[in-house]
Amino acid sequence: MKQLMKLAGLAALLGVAVTPATAEEKIKIGVLVTTSGPAAALGRQVRDGFALAIKDLGGKMAGRDVEIVNADDELKPDGAVVKVRGLLERDKVDFVVGPIFSNILQAIHRPVTDSKTFLISPNAGPSSYAGKECNPFFYVTSYQNDQVHEILGKVAQDRGYKRVYLLVPNYQAGRDSVAGFKLDYKGEVVEESYTPLNTLDFQPELSKIAALKPDALFTFMPGGMGVNLVKQYKQAGATVPVLSAFTVDESTLPAQQDAAVGMFGGANWAPNLDNPQSKKFVAAYEAAYNGVPGTYAMQAYDAALLIDSAVKAVKGDLSNKDAVAAALKKADFTSLRGNFKFSNNGYPIQDFYLTKVAKRPDGKFQTEIVEKVFSNYGDRYAKDCAAK
Repeated sequence: MKQLMKLAGLAALLGVAVTPATAEEKIKIGVLVTTSGPAAALGRQVRDGFALAIKDLGGKMAGRDVEIVNADDELKPDGAVVKVRGLLERDKVDFVVGPIFSNILQAIHRPVTDSKTFLISPNAGPSSYAGKECNPFFYVTSYQNDQVHEILGKVAQDRGYKRVYLLVPNYQAGRDSVAGFKLDYKGEVVEESYTPLNTLDFQPELSKIAALKPDALFTFMPGGMGVNLVKQYKQAGATVPVLSAFTVDESTLPAQQDAAVGMFGGANWAPNLDNPQSKKFVAAYEAAYNGVPGTYAMQAYDAALLIDSAVKAVKGDLSNKDAVAAALKKADFTSLRGNFKFSNNGYPIQDFYLTKVAKRPDGKFQTEIVEKVFSNYGDRYAKDCAAK
């Protein structure tokens, strides 16, 4: 206390304000993701990617120590609200990073933003907050949910697939995925199958696919759902080309392995992206966690860099919320994916790629870029956002 009083006295003489928060307190960041159940691998990638970034930053932002408070939302909206209130009221975090799933985001969005705490989503990007309901306390380092699925719709159209079967889980992100796919795809949708979230048995749907004989299957099945679908698809001897989003990626490939090789995906990044910062990140992640990072880890790493850029811009003083919001919106950092800036709604403008699963010489599996599908692409809802 005496030291702080001396600092304050010196600051008064120099005309500089020194607050206890700037001088002593840690920056606290709550990371709320799914780290249990079938989707746990996705949350672990976010948690590990974020932690790696904080380590690479030396554990500090603008000279202030950073403390991460991890919480598991258990993929339960009501439970997530309880967990996030604990982060806000008990832990008094300055930022909340998360979640993975859009139904969880819809549950926690209002409690976080109403408390005037910044919510940074490293994955979920539902349309509901991209337009009229955009919020100056909400930023996304991934994409608007529709966009990744738009990649596959455009590819299906460009490759002349006349009949496509759609298979997605029945929740907001699943519905967004179908909407995104249909933006560019103008052929026939032979069936839209909406399965309960966390479905692990796809035999009824695989039987329908075999009977209908579509030109391609489009699916969005993250986490354990994707693991089971791909294994069952392979076991069924299906040969229909698979265009997928978040179904075959670095969070699921360790379990899917050879069954996923050759399947296509859509993404804003892949581990073989050729830029210096991405190569350094992939090597560091593999060394630290003995696994290949996916977009979940990359977007979480970028989320940490985004927060760091804002904290530095306001010189560690987070008391002026408008200044912090302005600094976040500038996104003054070098993204692992290269091109990255925010649209007016707090969602990114970036490049998108078609990817394909490959087995590396070391026996590990990863997605690899096949072609760029969209360049500097923003979402279609930003035009309706006026709040930022």
